Amino acid sequence: MKLKILLLICIVPIWCLNAKPIKVMLLTGKTDRAHNWEVTSSYLKSTLDQHAIFATDVVLVPTVEDSMKYFEPDFSKYKVVVLAQNGFEWSEKTKIAFVEFVKKGGGVVVIHEANNSYPNWKEYNQITGLGGWGGRNEKSGPYYYWKNGEYITDNSPGAGGKHGKRVPYVINVRDQEHPITKGLPSKWLHQNDELYGNLRGPAENIHVLATAYSDSTSGGTGKEELVFFTVTYGKGRIYHTVMGHTNAKFADSVQDVGFQVTFSRGTEWAATGKVKQKVPTAFPTETSVLLNDFSEKDGL
Repeated sequence: MKLKILLLICIVPIWCLNAKPIKVMLLTGKTDRAHNWEVTSSYLKSTLDQHAIFATDVVLVPTVEDSMKYFEPDFSKYKVVVLAQNGFEWSEKTKIAFVEFVKKGGGVVVIHEANNSYPNWKEYNQITGLGGWGGRNEKSGPYYYWKNGEYITDNSPGAGGKHGKRVPYVINVRDQEHPITKGLPSKWLHQNDELYGNLRGPAENIHVLATAYSDSTSGGTGKEELVFFTVTYGKGRIYHTVMGHTNAKFADSVQDVGFQVTFSRGTEWAATGKVKQKVPTAFPTETSVLLNDFSEKDGL
């Protein structure tokens, strides 16, 4: 595997200079022990902020469970909510407000650990499409994966959620005409990351954009698993990516240019239904990863 590192320079197209920025809520904070929200959210915000089309506010969930009853973010102020947390249950009032936001056309982006959240919240699982862990099983919905050129809905009993070692894997784009993936190469190598597999859930209104093989020799499922996909819920558009595992010692998955490009394009699509961002000339290949580290300017 070849590794290249660069510092991307954002060239702002003329069309966005006079456009009203897309207001983004980056909802993060208290999460499970397996993920580092400070690292993830710093890179997510930097990835969006390099594009003049976004205006990103970081909203933190409470770190104390009892305080969740006071957690009432105003979703209506935003075009899209990026979910990057797996923490305490929201109050019923906040759950209802979020579901209404999506039903009425609010966009949602699901990042890695948010895939694991709230297994017993019916609407959340309909919005995210698929999830893992948290006690998910056949009652949560079917497994959903790619096999022999088609998508398989598998109702076999078993736990939802599995991943092998944190290794690079090749992403296979399954729809090159979707606004998020249009112009991207059909295959590219993604930097060390957890490849989620055996995901299960309602699997309703899903449109798969890319998959990757979860190699059993590194502890994976031995199946071609979904990497990123879209979901529709009411008038809302959802972009769901399983990429982006970090902890206090590493952040290479969110430094990956392929992740950053698809995340920012997915956020624009969830907010507007279109993607005007250009695919950068510098991009990973099938055999070589490419990293963009914002650390020098952001002090990470």
